[in-house]
Amino acid sequence: MANNFDKEALTYHSSEKPGKVDVRSSKKCDTEYELSLAYSPGVAAPCKEIFKNPSKVYDYTTKGNLVAVITNGTAVLGLGDIGPLASKPVMEGKGVLFKKFANIDVFDIELNTSSTEEFIQAVKALEPTFGGINLEDIKAPDCFIIEERLKEEMGIPVFHDDQHGTAIISAAALINACQISKKKLKNVKVVFNGAGAAAIACAKLFMKIGVLKKHITMCDSRGVIHSERQEGMNEYKKQFALKTKDRTLTQALKGADVFCGLSVAGALTPTMLKGMAKNPIVFAMANPDPEILPSAAIKVRPDVIMATGRSDFPNQVNNVLGFPSIFRGALDVQATHINEEMKMAAARALAELARQDVPDSVSEAYDNKSFTFGPDYIIPKPFDDRVLTTVAPAVAKAAMETKVARKPIKNLELYKEELEAAQSFRQGFIRANINRIKSFSKKHRKPVPTLVFPEGNSSKILKALNTISHEEVMKPILLGKEETIRKTIETLDLENLANVDILEPTQFEKYNDYVDKFYQMRHRKGVMLAEAERLMKDPYYFASMLVNEGGADGLISGAVQNYADCVRPILEIIGPDKWKVAAGLIIILFEDKLYFLADTTLNIDPSAQDLATIALSASRVAKYYNIEPKVAMLSFSNFTAHNSSSLKMKTAAELVKTISPNLIVDGEMQADTAINPSIVERIFPFCEIKDGANILVFPDLNSGNIGYKLIQQLSECEVMGPFLTGINKPANVMQRTCGVQDVINTIVLTAVECQAYAERLKRPKKNGRKK
Repeated sequence: MANNFDKEALTYHSSEKPGKVDVRSSKKCDTEYELSLAYSPGVAAPCKEIFKNPSKVYDYTTKGNLVAVITNGTAVLGLGDIGPLASKPVMEGKGVLFKKFANIDVFDIELNTSSTEEFIQAVKALEPTFGGINLEDIKAPDCFIIEERLKEEMGIPVFHDDQHGTAIISAAALINACQISKKKLKNVKVVFNGAGAAAIACAKLFMKIGVLKKHITMCDSRGVIHSERQEGMNEYKKQFALKTKDRTLTQALKGADVFCGLSVAGALTPTMLKGMAKNPIVFAMANPDPEILPSAAIKVRPDVIMATGRSDFPNQVNNVLGFPSIFRGALDVQATHINEEMKMAAARALAELARQDVPDSVSEAYDNKSFTFGPDYIIPKPFDDRVLTTVAPAVAKAAMETKVARKPIKNLELYKEELEAAQSFRQGFIRANINRIKSFSKKHRKPVPTLVFPEGNSSKILKALNTISHEEVMKPILLGKEETIRKTIETLDLENLANVDILEPTQFEKYNDYVDKFYQMRHRKGVMLAEAERLMKDPYYFASMLVNEGGADGLISGAVQNYADCVRPILEIIGPDKWKVAAGLIIILFEDKLYFLADTTLNIDPSAQDLATIALSASRVAKYYNIEPKVAMLSFSNFTAHNSSSLKMKTAAELVKTISPNLIVDGEMQADTAINPSIVERIFPFCEIKDGANILVFPDLNSGNIGYKLIQQLSECEVMGPFLTGINKPANVMQRTCGVQDVINTIVLTAVECQAYAERLKRPKKNGRKK
């Protein structure tokens, strides 16, 4: 097994481009002019500005987002002193984690020296280049000396992760373990096994969060570090020399509350564990094998609360929960140091996060395992996006409060939202629209939209509503049997939905009125009164009627039922009016661009008139998001229409211009022409779309559906939708394969649509139609 894993690891590191990191330009350099800006002569301008004002280096260079990961390879993981060259894969890996979890750029630097003074001088000389220094895998006691000197002599953050990262994560775990076991930090007796850099840092931080020094016993390979001992001591161990009769780990652990292992596999025996206090807390953090395996610990002490350094056991003390977010907060306020207050803030933020409800997106990253605060979940998971948005603001705040921030952040809530937006294009887009909904509601003094969910017992729907409830962007109505839905909410432990509105269609006071209304709508299309009554019991039909009659502002379905069956009631009841054509709209998000694609779900072979109305509806959606619509009618030809398909697209473009003369629209054109401004500039200067289209209208359903799915699979983009356009009131149908996050996205964007619809109703009519 180990050999196979080693082979896979070697292939991972050597395949394609060797190593794990590369350097990419953040600016375009594709033309002679761009080259002159990137280098000579343009580069002289920022040089002169920085020379006049050194703080401008943060405005014109990467310094503010650049960290050096530096080692001499003297204490690498469990490998020991393997030297700087062999340590490089580890340092590259650290760079990957910085980038992945906090979008921080890294250069790994391996120094070929065992001299602490040479190491210190080399790192000091790098200060102009970097915004922070992450020291890594340096043996003790050299690591203490190096870090202390560099912190004193440099004006940027210096952080030895092997010490402080482990200390911060284990401190967070200790806070929560004590809360679960109902122990007070000031009363717990803590025994450390291992007295290296990480253990000493942990002990110091434990004291900062409330553990008393007199209650800390530290052991190393020679036994208890006590006040009478002389052998194997150094100034760092002496800080924890205790006046005690205990001489062995076994003796020290009798009646102890906490074991903190940073030593070797098997150091904690079942017999030792038996002698510990009630509800013992065991942090067995030796890697790759812990001081005691969880299975062995639970066998002798079922009441144990345990953490290890491994991902295959609950409660992994993983430094990636700390250093990326800590540096993110420190860099963003241009901190001069990472001090004890910032470390404590990080620990407390992590502890608090673990006590919150865990989003479904986190469970999905871990094979859909469920996480709830308790003995098996005392610290967050690394792939929880909230770690960054929780820890970085806490660190930044502590930096500002302790006066080590050179660039204070005025609005921490806004900063948190910016961090969220930076994690993905989708999160940024959704966050902006959440803020928009709240702002609109506050500005117009109106309640947030009411949305009805016909699939009221769907776990995806319920989890999404529970997650987004604190944002207060809409009021939900769930359809279904109240007893059944309440039971599901209780089973899923969705506390935020305790008071959610639940409606059983046949019990609704206007149910009979809805039956009559539907009968009047459809009796000339084959629907008899009995059939109308039967259909109105269907939650999908009832939800559509509720929206149509003003009982809700919008509806969302599709999490359980197939797309066609969800769309049908919407079209029959809410429906498009005679001026519109219902269509499916997909939103494609790239890092710096957003596209709307239509029609991708409904119309198999739309006419030119249909395509024109689809384009107008898509343009209206673009305006919801304050985006100037630029519509391209796509085809296989560029402005040379000569058959029915291309002529259809050309005619559609002309119809749109007739109906809406101020709208930017052109076609027929090929897809590359539509989105690449250089093609238009060089070959088709007469084209009205100058900077690339953002609304792409396809000639038929085949091309639209195939097109968006190819984009989704072949590019680094995020896809949202489909959304229904062209219908009289807001209603959206998701794909049955949607996840909880997809539901959340749809909720937010439907709420935006509801507010836009309400605003549109206020506008005066023109020629019998709304503007």
